[in-house]
Amino acid sequence: MTDPDQKARREAMVDYQVRARGIRSPRVLEAMRQVPREAFVPMDLREFAYDDTALPIAAGQTITQPWIVAMMIEALDLKGGERVLDVGTGSGYAAALLARIAGEVYSIERIGELANQASRALLDQGLVNVELRVGDGSLGWPEAAPFDAIMVAAASPSVPDGLKRQLAIGGRLVIPVGADENAQELVRVTRLGEDAYRREDLADVRFVPLLGEAGWDEARAGPQRGFGRRTTSERDRSLSRRIADVAEGFESVDDLPLAGLLDRIGDSRLVLIGEASHGTSEFYRARQRITRALIEEKGFDFVAIEGDWPDTARIDHYVRHAEYPPSEWTAFARFPTWMWRNEEVRGFVDWLREHNADRAPADRVAFHGLDLYSLYNSIAAVLEYLDDVDPEAAAVARERYGCLTPFEPDPAAYARMSLSPGYAGCETPVVEMLRDLQQRHRQYAEQDGDRFHDAVQNARLVANAEEYYRSMFYGSRSAWNLRDGHMFETLETLLAHHGEGSRGVIWAHNSHVGDARATDMSRRGEFNIGQLCRARFGEAVYSIGFGTDTGTVAAASNWDEPMEIKTLRPALPDSYERLCHETGRAGFLLPLGRGGDPQVRQGLAESRLERAVGVIYRPETERASHYFHAELPRQFDEYVWVDRSRAVTPLDSRALEGAADTYPFGL
Repeated sequence: MTDPDQKARREAMVDYQVRARGIRSPRVLEAMRQVPREAFVPMDLREFAYDDTALPIAAGQTITQPWIVAMMIEALDLKGGERVLDVGTGSGYAAALLARIAGEVYSIERIGELANQASRALLDQGLVNVELRVGDGSLGWPEAAPFDAIMVAAASPSVPDGLKRQLAIGGRLVIPVGADENAQELVRVTRLGEDAYRREDLADVRFVPLLGEAGWDEARAGPQRGFGRRTTSERDRSLSRRIADVAEGFESVDDLPLAGLLDRIGDSRLVLIGEASHGTSEFYRARQRITRALIEEKGFDFVAIEGDWPDTARIDHYVRHAEYPPSEWTAFARFPTWMWRNEEVRGFVDWLREHNADRAPADRVAFHGLDLYSLYNSIAAVLEYLDDVDPEAAAVARERYGCLTPFEPDPAAYARMSLSPGYAGCETPVVEMLRDLQQRHRQYAEQDGDRFHDAVQNARLVANAEEYYRSMFYGSRSAWNLRDGHMFETLETLLAHHGEGSRGVIWAHNSHVGDARATDMSRRGEFNIGQLCRARFGEAVYSIGFGTDTGTVAAASNWDEPMEIKTLRPALPDSYERLCHETGRAGFLLPLGRGGDPQVRQGLAESRLERAVGVIYRPETERASHYFHAELPRQFDEYVWVDRSRAVTPLDSRALEGAADTYPFGL
């Protein structure tokens, strides 16, 4: 008999954990509604069957997080009736889902105990189209081949050739690949011909190792997979005491000891200031304190943030007292609104406007955006500019950008459409638009150089955003690199626009401003602004990272869901955050490069866990969702620690009543 409470929870899991994260296949969603996950977990854990997490099962193994299973099955692109190989039966849950869609499922499990339990659970569900055996999954099931699809629920150091050979022509293999438990990539391999295959990177994942002849050697799997070292507790305590001795302490970020930091920054042309979350007040306030000092004492020319160009253009017009009409949209009014639309940022914006008030226009400090999510606002900005300066060119632009118009409600739909055979896409018209604007530099820039620069940047953003959305279905690595590449390109454009010797402050997440070569990102083939800046500008770059232990943070549970004030869990053992917490200091600045303590640098040089919270925070899966490995002294030049922090304060519309129509944060 179906438990109505469990059925309701299963429906909620599909809606909020699976469909809300982008799974669109009706077959996958229906299968997940039909198969009771509680039937595949131990009795004492059934109350947690629909939690957004992996769960332990017998033999020290786990049942995979629901949406990861859904993503893998969706990537197989099953139409119904296929012959499928499932490697790593585990609990049998994935095999049950596959059996609801495919015609025949062949499932292999190397642990007899698990195979027996899974077989009973599958039969209890009446799923008689699953054939299960105990064996080495890395070798596949040659006598049952060819398969239309193969799904592997364990990570291999490379894609086993034997499994590729067992695919039918046109068949798809989905498998986690990686030589490190913290740097695995979920990949899809499609067999195009006898010896022709196409590989696509889908997502960053963490799976147990695929043990077997064509996978990991069981005796050597642990060390090769980078399980990492465990330092002695005394060693960690000694390092924490040393940090407490040499760090520059403070009780509140409003009273940061800036003199030493400014000396260490010296003549740097770029200062990259991070944050360990997008929703922590202390990070924003400390960043602003440092930036004000850089502007007042070192004459920095602009601030560039991890925000969209047209939204920050509204801020820029306001702080530089530009005589532009108010825009038709409110700055930072789309998800995640709290990231920039908060009291902490508002305070800096009002200060910057006042700072610029008595300065000549050419000497006013600017405020810019680096990001590329504002596809349609940027299109509107280009059209508005051309309507003013060249109506004929505006008509051409409307025709070219019209290719993207149908996808405005859901830009990700453009990514799906771009994969359809015969669909021409919008790459050519948007690139031609950018090229035309650049070629008319002399004609347009003479009228208003700043407005022309703004229009070109918006056109560049449209071109890069079009490519970004196309890349979404080719893997997380390509999308990440395209985004950070765009932000770095924008930064270089700003330096050129503001003139030789101009200096900028960048506000972005730690994951963007710290050197990617010192983190797991590098092993995944990803780069970021910090790495690109270091390669291009060398010692003229100074990067500052942030960290915290406990407190509250503003974040959502899923993309496009409401903001919540969430409680941060205490830092994990073997993390940099735990080391800093053990100092007993409320807060401190810790030099890691120039002027840093050699003993501390050496102690921190070993790879440890580091926490990163974006606009999403899932404490229930914190280790998998929010930690990665890094080498802090290679990642940053300075580290700012706040032991207990609190969430940012989103702007209250009532507080904005009566503001001038040019005020960028409008109602």
